[in-house]
Amino acid sequence: MLKTLIKKEMRLYFTSPGFVAVFGTFSVLMLLSIFIGIQEYGAAMKQYETGYQPAQQRLTESRSWAGAEFNVFRRPDPMQIFVSGVSNDIGRFSKISKWSQVKLEHSPYSDDPIYATFRFLDFNFIVQVVLSLLAIMFTFNSVCGERESGTLKLTFANAVPRARFLLAKIIGSWLGLTIAFLVPFLLSLLLLFVYKIPFDANHWQKLVLLLFNALLYFTTFILLGILVSALTRTSAVSFITLLVVWVALVLIIPRTSVMFAANIVPVPGIEEIDSQLEVFSTGRWKIHEKQLSGNWEKRNTEMSGMSAEEREAYREKHMWKWMEEDEESRKSIQTDISEYARKLKEDLRNRKSAQTRLTFNLSRISPASAFSLAAMHLAGSGIEMKDTYERAMEDYHKVYSEFVERKQKESGQPGGIRIEFDSESGFSFSTADMEKTLDVSEMPRFQQPRLHAARILSAVITDFAILLLESLIIFAGAWLAFLKYDLR
Repeated sequence: MLKTLIKKEMRLYFTSPGFVAVFGTFSVLMLLSIFIGIQEYGAAMKQYETGYQPAQQRLTESRSWAGAEFNVFRRPDPMQIFVSGVSNDIGRFSKISKWSQVKLEHSPYSDDPIYATFRFLDFNFIVQVVLSLLAIMFTFNSVCGERESGTLKLTFANAVPRARFLLAKIIGSWLGLTIAFLVPFLLSLLLLFVYKIPFDANHWQKLVLLLFNALLYFTTFILLGILVSALTRTSAVSFITLLVVWVALVLIIPRTSVMFAANIVPVPGIEEIDSQLEVFSTGRWKIHEKQLSGNWEKRNTEMSGMSAEEREAYREKHMWKWMEEDEESRKSIQTDISEYARKLKEDLRNRKSAQTRLTFNLSRISPASAFSLAAMHLAGSGIEMKDTYERAMEDYHKVYSEFVERKQKESGQPGGIRIEFDSESGFSFSTADMEKTLDVSEMPRFQQPRLHAARILSAVITDFAILLLESLIIFAGAWLAFLKYDLR
């Protein structure tokens, strides 16, 4: 009997004009979103390649390792075709030099604000907004609509258990919407092969998990639609109620959770952090200047009373030692500044992390937030993307600085300064330029951070569990509501 009821439900869906409209809508949206995502990914890759080559060329043409500076770029991920997340909001590269601080700069949306005004259409938006809305439109009259038409009373005039009838409604609605969604989605994946997008096994695993996440999400809204339909007497009341609930779950709760968390856990702005660093740096360099001035006064005192020849000989004997002392002092100051900057950034990250955790925990009341957070985790374009890349770049910065120190020692030119003495012209100082260009063949390369599907699964399992738990709770509510439903 259950099989017969399911066939009846699916026959009604597939023969209705609504199914054709839904199937056509999904087909257009899916193809359009994947096509736009591929074009956006291609543009991002072009920016990456055109920016990387000049950066490498400038580094090669540098005259000294001490002054060498280049840009390390964030490589676009093909998964951003489906879920762009914050990938367009964070910077594309960071400047790397011996004494610079890592900071991602020039996000695509900061360079082209028009795209920030009208965000790209992606898989995440289609599922989170369109699919959930169509799910309640599929199911808002599942029970109350049949009561209004009189078919509910006729159905139960036969020996039909309420449990089987409800299961048939759920399974039929789920299969109908799944087919309308899944077929266009699979067809749109062909564009990945047409445009030769570099998808490897890890990407396909993430895509399967992303699809499973979407199925869990719209299952929640299908069950929600049937629950409200079983709690109301008319289709109009059911639809209005579901629309209000949908607006609250999809649009209001995720946004208000951000405001609540910001008031509970305040986080200082970037300008405040930069101002603190600037004040500290200025103070330390003033101390360094006083130390240098005192050192040279002391050295001049040591040479007082000497003849010109004696002073010149004394300088020649001790100049290298003095330069090393001054260089060590400068390095100490710069190390203090770098350490202070690291502590400021670490404190900022901890505060942001606490605020973010609170925001996510509050927003997960909504299945839309649980789905979106899991989707962005799977695509590697979540809120943690900026910290992930900056941490990787900071680790690389340490390796690069050690490499520069080693190259300077090998060349015998600490700090990239050449000191020469001539009996006629005396001492002269210049930037080390023994080589016309730098040999970058031994320089360590930046490794793009990459999370595998198995590791990501552990991060999204909470969101999967929340969606599953919400579905079970709503299913139990629909079950109890229908058992008590007045069929008249």
